[in-house]
Amino acid sequence: MNSIARKLEEKYPLTDTLSDEEQEAALGLVIKNGITAQGMVTFTTGIFLADFALRLGASNFHIGLLSATRIFCQTLQIPAVYLVERLRNRRGVCVYSAFVSRFMVLVIALIPFFFDLKTGLYVLFLAIILKAIFASIVGCSWNSWMKDMVPHDRLGQFFGKRLFYTTLLGMVLTLGAGLFIDWWMKTFPQATLQGYSLLYLVGFFSGMLGVYYMSITPEPRIKLEGEHGILTTLKRPFENQNYRNLLIFSMYWNFAVNLAAPFFTVFLLKRLEMSMFFVVVLSVLSQLANLMFFRIWGNFADRFSNKAVIAISGVLYILTTLAWTYTTFPEKHFLTIPLLVLIHLMLGISSAGVTLATGNIGLKLAPQGGSTSFMASLNFVNSLSAGLGPFVGGLLAEACSQWKFSWDITWGSAGSDFHFPVLSLSQLDFLFFFSFFIGLYGLRRLAHVKEAGKIEDSIDVTDLIAEVLVEMRAMSTMGGLRYLGRLPIVLIFEVFKLRLPKSSNGQNTPSSQEKIL
Repeated sequence: MNSIARKLEEKYPLTDTLSDEEQEAALGLVIKNGITAQGMVTFTTGIFLADFALRLGASNFHIGLLSATRIFCQTLQIPAVYLVERLRNRRGVCVYSAFVSRFMVLVIALIPFFFDLKTGLYVLFLAIILKAIFASIVGCSWNSWMKDMVPHDRLGQFFGKRLFYTTLLGMVLTLGAGLFIDWWMKTFPQATLQGYSLLYLVGFFSGMLGVYYMSITPEPRIKLEGEHGILTTLKRPFENQNYRNLLIFSMYWNFAVNLAAPFFTVFLLKRLEMSMFFVVVLSVLSQLANLMFFRIWGNFADRFSNKAVIAISGVLYILTTLAWTYTTFPEKHFLTIPLLVLIHLMLGISSAGVTLATGNIGLKLAPQGGSTSFMASLNFVNSLSAGLGPFVGGLLAEACSQWKFSWDITWGSAGSDFHFPVLSLSQLDFLFFFSFFIGLYGLRRLAHVKEAGKIEDSIDVTDLIAEVLVEMRAMSTMGGLRYLGRLPIVLIFEVFKLRLPKSSNGQNTPSSQEKIL
């Protein structure tokens, strides 16, 4: 192991200090790496992976298992800590692991040319597993690397900027890929899988370009607090009460989100029978909302706390998940399309905050010199719960395929009866319903997490919502819609007594009424 470490440092030397200019250049390379990785992710996951698998003959259970397998492999970040602790060269570990992981994209691209549908589905699972195993090693070393690379007071701003660029690219590429697939299916109806092969080939080359940017990004030398055995190192995050509270919240939250999210595309394609192009348009709309709100959530995270961002955006996310159940009542209705548009807008807004803040809070609470094991433990818990979510979701999707539940309010009088439908659930609707309640409980667990450097006295959540409205004034002149949009969030926070911390300087912000007026 020592000889490997020496060879890695010869090829990828470490640095003790970075000048301001070197640090800015390094952060620029991190953004470039994110952009190229986004190109690979856009073409090889999400909508396109789900449809590719469905065309290979995958069932609802297979879709859930595919998502679960891919995420479950991320639990290997725990043993990956051993590599990082022994080799102490995170760049070298990242580069070699990323190369193997992204090579699997090329294997998937070749499936339609060498295998029949049944065998191709097996090969797809195998390639996804190998890709995810090595990606977990990348994630472990990458998170520790970024912990030492990015200044703490710029976490929200920097990763908000990075997410802005990657989301903008993802939005454009998703729309372009959707148009391409739609054209390919009409032009070559007997070779639809080969169209996906072309997408995967482009994703492969984009991913390999990201490996190059990774290889030339400088790495600060790991500053260890002392020598520890591997078991001692792995136990430390779980012995830290505050970090353990963060792990518990993450466990519930990731299970809730991934119980339903992998089936959004399946719901659109199979239950609502939407075209691939329409599904892509909705995805782009969601990414556009993502793009608009990264700066807002990034400023929130730096001014107040990541915990505050998670609380607000998390409530919005789970409400949006519940809204999927109303797109059928019990079948498609005249409000289905408008509701889908609203759902994807809200998904984009809320997921921007959740993605940014959940990543930042883990980095922020991890101690200097011990971030590798802390971040690996967080990713382990996230991956375990997020992998269990679609697996359970796939089982439930098969089990509840014949389930139906309806709730109507009936008012009877001498002359007539009045029926008001409140809820109608069938098939995948049950996943969205369960996801909502588990996610709500997860947000209650967030109250036990104390974010470093923040004062824990409470303020009313409407103060923070007012800050969002101030940012949104430039985006919308429809004041009535702004007031209407804040109502469900305020109600949820009031009913469940969710409270948030003050800003980092400990001062009360101006009243929500002053900001709104």
